[in-house]
Amino acid sequence: MRYLLTYDFMESMRVTNQWLGSTARAMCSYPQLGLAANPFINLTAAWGEVTERSFARMVAKPDWGIYSIPGDDGRDHIISVETVLPRPFGDLIRFKVHGREPTGRKVLLVAPMSGHYATLLRSTVLSLLPDCDVYITDWHNARDIPVSEGKFDVEDYTLYLVDFLKEMGPDTHVIAVCQPAPLALAATAYLAEEDPDAQPRTLTLIGGPIDPDAAATDVTDFGNRVTMGQLERHVIQRVGFKYRGAGRLVYPGLQQLTSFMAMNAEKHAKAFTDQIMRVAKGEAGDHDKHNKFYDEYLAVMDMTAEFYLSTVERIFKGLEIAQNKFVVDGKQVDIGKITTVAVKTVEGGKDDISAPGQCVAALDLCTGLPPEKKANYLEPNAGHYGIFAGKSWRNNIRPLVLDFIDANCDVPKTPVKETATAAE
Repeated sequence: MRYLLTYDFMESMRVTNQWLGSTARAMCSYPQLGLAANPFINLTAAWGEVTERSFARMVAKPDWGIYSIPGDDGRDHIISVETVLPRPFGDLIRFKVHGREPTGRKVLLVAPMSGHYATLLRSTVLSLLPDCDVYITDWHNARDIPVSEGKFDVEDYTLYLVDFLKEMGPDTHVIAVCQPAPLALAATAYLAEEDPDAQPRTLTLIGGPIDPDAAATDVTDFGNRVTMGQLERHVIQRVGFKYRGAGRLVYPGLQQLTSFMAMNAEKHAKAFTDQIMRVAKGEAGDHDKHNKFYDEYLAVMDMTAEFYLSTVERIFKGLEIAQNKFVVDGKQVDIGKITTVAVKTVEGGKDDISAPGQCVAALDLCTGLPPEKKANYLEPNAGHYGIFAGKSWRNNIRPLVLDFIDANCDVPKTPVKETATAAE
């Protein structure tokens, strides 16, 4: 049971910090302390409130929080989240819009499995719902999956996408965001040979590391700076006694969060310091900008060890997708076999995670596609988040993606509605 106690120690530290925050908040909130004109009391209570909320969010799966959307008929249409195909490591879910006819655009959003829940794409879902019938891959937290369910690596991820596409049918349009872009491309190529009728109509790849070496960043080049032995020795742990997946080898979400925070440590430190001051002054709200962002950002999930390690070894180190030598279930996948699925890539000019050049490499791999079924778009001033959820997505990229879908689909569609402009 090596590393199991390490996992429990990390969880114990999280719980301790949450307890310290709640204690400070409670102790410094007694009315009698208001008689003492000491700002330190308010600051301590504010620190406790921010600290308690932050550490509590780290183990909570966020809600989708999507309840209704306005319709062309002047009514608000209720949204319900339905599980279409349940699987041990992730479900195919659907956002059903009650009282609305099908739009003709059936979209599968492929969410990343990179430390955050699929709710990271909440704003993407919201922007697509008025014009599309939206489905998404809802990956489960590995700490909650019993060891008896077996392994889950990049090949299993690819086969899950294959099963989801078969379930949804051939009139599907896939939008893969970031990390799953190479595997969505592989799943499409797999279907091209094994079950051509189940292929999607279009495949949109957004900011994905198809060829990490095309324009290396600190993130994509990480695999070249460490050995697989070092990764396995230093970042892989066993789930502790508290969760259903006790004993499962994972890459812990809390460890991934530490890496996320370290990349912009000064920015995060200032954000929390400013929030403490706002709470102390009574200027903060439960759903203010800070809480809205960090409630999602701090909610992390564990990845199975085999998925994390196989991603680094095969996608980043071995470049199996970039060199068209990816193997799924003992069969080599040939991306050149994609001949009918229109493929579009989207990149951000200021993307420091998956730099321009990494994603567009997919088009060169699609040797069987005619030029008219290939498209690429570069949003010059967008960062990584902006190309799928920020202002650049809403104002520029989303309309282009919907036009691309419409140009490659014969199903009657409802007119595209403009989304409101908002700050990124």
